[in-house]
Amino acid sequence: MIQEAHWEQARVEAYSFWKKLPSEKISLNLCVDRTLATDAIALVELPTYPTSAMDGYAVCGKGPWRIVGEVKAGAPMKGGLKEGTAVKIATGAVIPDKTFGIIRWEIATVDGDNLNGEVKEGQEIRPAGLESNKGEVLATAGTVLNPGLIGLLAAAGHDLLEVVRIPKATIILLGDEIVLDGLPHDGLVRDALGPQLPGWLHKLGVEVIATHYVSDELDLVTKAFAAAAKNSDVVFTTAGTADGPRDHVRAAIAALKGELIIDRVKVRPGHPMVLAHINKVPFVGLPGNPQSAIVALLTLGQPVIDALMGRKEAELHQIVTGDDINVPEGFTRLVLGNIVDGWFEMGEYLGSAMLRGLAHSTGFAVAEKSMEEGEMVAWLPLP
Repeated sequence: MIQEAHWEQARVEAYSFWKKLPSEKISLNLCVDRTLATDAIALVELPTYPTSAMDGYAVCGKGPWRIVGEVKAGAPMKGGLKEGTAVKIATGAVIPDKTFGIIRWEIATVDGDNLNGEVKEGQEIRPAGLESNKGEVLATAGTVLNPGLIGLLAAAGHDLLEVVRIPKATIILLGDEIVLDGLPHDGLVRDALGPQLPGWLHKLGVEVIATHYVSDELDLVTKAFAAAAKNSDVVFTTAGTADGPRDHVRAAIAALKGELIIDRVKVRPGHPMVLAHINKVPFVGLPGNPQSAIVALLTLGQPVIDALMGRKEAELHQIVTGDDINVPEGFTRLVLGNIVDGWFEMGEYLGSAMLRGLAHSTGFAVAEKSMEEGEMVAWLPLP
């Protein structure tokens, strides 16, 4: 177990501890935002045939030429051209044998069946394999598929793709002080994590299969953890990670013979976060304050999810801060804000229990030390 992990160390450890989930083959049109489990190769050359890059005329030999027919896309010409002849040809149509080049229709001179124009050898012809050879890797394992990649792989001959199974998650929200609807009353507070966590997890690629609200009683927490470990690939808990008399996350994990992997991270906000496993099922313990919880989600939860999905370990980009950032000695500080004209602009309402800063920001500046305006700082985007 790592006690009081450094922020970067915590993310590396959270990523390295888990194995990729099993894969499944699914239809190409269902693969947007799914993660490739294996390299995807071209099953054919791209283009598969030599094709015309333009609407025009395919010619053989020197001009002038006699137009003897037409070649449409998807209907190759039988036989080849003869010296001094030409055919009309559509963009994407297969090049007839013995074609010297293509004359674009807008620069061709046509008089009846007679064609004149200038042409160079190979002009406006896309050779087979120009974009990729058969067997070439078009996307590597761990790639998150976007519509453009799916179009490429469809053209390369794929009907099905092998992708990593979507992780199934259970959320367990701990506490006696929350009200689930309407207005807060009698010292209770309205639940803000239950409504938002499923959305963040969906953006990270996870399917939330259950959300449970559990009172701060050790036996109830232990039973909830045991049930979640049987049915989930990953479990997220909120609250109960500090040292108060009703904070039972660590005790419940111990009662189930689980193992703590990371106990607290030296980051503000979000310090009392926890990473553990019960029967090899990851448990990510998020603090109860909303901003702290999302810091913990991106610190420990996102690397766990990336590992389960076989994605590459995330690398943070550097941006320029437009504000001074004060950081407690020995800690990393994550500061909500936005990128404006390429510069980091600090948000407002940055207290760990506050929600407005989170609602109006697109990510966190990750500061390892106090910084002044104009210095470079890492950028951790929200999903």
